[in-house]
Parts: sequence; C-alpha cells; structure tokens
Amino acid sequence: MEPCIDGNNDCFSRQKIMTKDAQSIDSRIRSRIYGNGKGWVFTPKHFQDLGSSAAIESTVRRLKAASTIRQLARGLYDYPVKDPVLGTVAPSADAIARALVVRDAIRLQPSGAYAANVLGLSEQVPSRIVFLTDGPARKVKIGRREIDLKHTTPRNMATAGRKSGTIIQALRHIGQDQVDDHILAILRRQITNTDPAAIRKDLNHAPAWIADLLLPLTEPSN
Repeated sequence: MEPCIDGNNDCFSRQKIMTKDAQSIDSRIRSRIYGNGKGWVFTPKHFQDLGSSAAIESTVRRLKAASTIRQLARGLYDYPVKDPVLGTVAPSADAIARALVVRDAIRLQPSGAYAANVLGLSEQVPSRIVFLTDGPARKVKIGRREIDLKHTTPRNMATAGRKSGTIIQALRHIGQDQVDDHILAILRRQITNTDPAAIRKDLNHAPAWIADLLLPLTEPSN
C-alpha cells in the first residue's frame, strides 16, 4: 500500500477503506475455516466468493505463517487436527479428494481396496489410495500418504460421487468369486431408504454380474 506522504485526506480515506476490507476478508476466511472444523482440507478457491485472489492469498499466507493452517501440497491446505499423543494428524483421503475436486475442477471416484474400505467391506486401510478421475492421471503425495489419480473411461465416471459408483468399484476389486453372503449383508446395510432408485438407475453402468448382485439389494427386505 502506497504511503500518504502529502497528507491528502482522500488518500487516508482510501487506505482506511482498504484496510477495513482486508480485515473483513480475513475475518470471513477465518470464519469459514473454523466453521468447517478441524480436519477440513481446502484450497484458495474455497474462498473466491469472499474477495480478490490477492487478498485471499495474503490471508492464507498469514494463517500459514501463524501455523493456524498447514500447507499439504501446491494450493492445498488443511485446518489440522492436533492430538495430544499423536501430534498433528494427517487428513483423511476423502477430505483431500474433496479439496482436489474443487482445486482442479475434476471428478473423483474411490476405487480398488480403498472403495472396499470406505464401504466397510474391508478393515484394512490400503497404503496406496486410488481414485478414478476424468482429469489427468497423476500421483499426489501428502506426507507418507500417496493418492493415485487414474484417468479412466466415461463409463467408469458415470456414477462418480454416488454410492452406486463406490459399490461398483468395490465389487470389481473384490471379484465375482469372492462375493459371499457376508459381503452382500454389509452392502444391504449401506443402502438406505433413499438409495434404491438411484442405484437401480446406475446398474446399466455396471458389469452384468454386479448388476445381478445389486438388483435384489435394492428391493424391500421381507
């Protein structure tokens, strides 16, 4: 900000307004971060409705310098969870994925072992977390965690962001021969009263064997 060296009242007034606006943007960004709670992963794009890019970036830099937020990767930050024993906790893969969707304007679909874990079909958290995407393929490394974004076909992305998509990808990973009554029972519990119509609509995007397994699960249980 240029100093008002000539004592011009208009200059001082403009500076006062600019300072007030910067404080307002700072306050609103902090409010949004605190409102989303510990563990929230975000990008500067999450605040683009609050002010100019320069003002947002300035506030983000200040919050990072004060250790209020943590930078995870380029354009990716979190409001970290701090455990008294474990220290600063790594954000969840799901939280990172939601932020990447905003940062890169892409769609993501949990896949493989991670999709099975999300649905409770496997208790093992995979070391390699895979998301299918309609964006470019790449790996995002955050601390010790690596998230693998794999470019895929429009058919695989047709159900992205929906429960049906995660179920389809989980069953693909498990394999037809490994699906038993226990797995089907877990899936049935995952399907709420509002899900069946949407899942039935999405079955045309699934392999035939998965569609045959899922259709009975969308029908009312006796």
